[in-house]
Amino acid sequence: MVTLFTDPRMLDHVPPAGHPERPERLKAILRHLERTGLFATCPQGTIREATREELLRVHTPGYLKHLAEFEARGGGSIEQDTWLSSGSNHAALLAAGACLEAVSAVVEGPGKRALCLVRPPGHHARPDEAMGFCLYGNVAVAAADAIHRLGMHRVLIVDFDVHHGNGTQEMFYDDPSVAYLSIHRFPFYPGTGAADETGTGRGLGLTRNIPLPANVSRADFHAAFRAGLDSIADRVRPELVLISAGFDAHEEDPVGGLGLVEEDFAILTRDLIDVAETHAEGRVVSVLEGGYNVSRLAGCVEVHLRSLGAGQVESL
Repeated sequence: MVTLFTDPRMLDHVPPAGHPERPERLKAILRHLERTGLFATCPQGTIREATREELLRVHTPGYLKHLAEFEARGGGSIEQDTWLSSGSNHAALLAAGACLEAVSAVVEGPGKRALCLVRPPGHHARPDEAMGFCLYGNVAVAAADAIHRLGMHRVLIVDFDVHHGNGTQEMFYDDPSVAYLSIHRFPFYPGTGAADETGTGRGLGLTRNIPLPANVSRADFHAAFRAGLDSIADRVRPELVLISAGFDAHEEDPVGGLGLVEEDFAILTRDLIDVAETHAEGRVVSVLEGGYNVSRLAGCVEVHLRSLGAGQVESL
């Protein structure tokens, strides 16, 4: 059984018309899950705002001050791709808080799997700046809480968004407690994620990047992912697996695209469940990142949710 963490107040983050990361993404997912009956079968987790203390584990005080001042001045374009409307900061705090609550539920409660359907996404947010539609590092905030408050010693973040999660990587690049694996299109936005980016200091070897060309085959994608995943999981032996679940590697995505179809996300999810069952007592928290073809996104999330819950796809 998968606990869902979401909140309609995250729809209050409203970028300008035509922006890819728009409220319709989450609306379409929730409508689709209700129509398929999946939403009713999943328990609903509690939602709250992330606190300043929790955010400061991965973000700088200066960045939080900048966000607050920018919002007070009326918001707008905080960087080239990222927008701050009147409801954006509240939505982003709820998104990060949902991830915190999900990790708490999976680590402390009887349930072992959770899915956070949140926005704005988080994996491009850097310690000291917004970037790539992202305000706070949702997965990073949750990973840091698992280490510092919940007593985890080894957390693995796996990111299959088509874009490299530069923010997440930066936050844990020298951290021996949090490993990061990303499979992504390369060269591509944001320009990071080369294979030789492997961490530094005590975190050396705990960052693994799998950069793939735009014309990679689906079979080669899965082979590279499984090999990379098994390698880092065997080294880290994670107590908790966090997923940055971006669905913009779908072949019809207007922002990314890497030739994948809905079924491929089921395979990725099953691979991750295998690792969690082997090393982490089955503990998995998945967090929505990208995916900008609204109808395809909804179908991909359905497949991902079914696979998280049952390890198999009941319908495609």
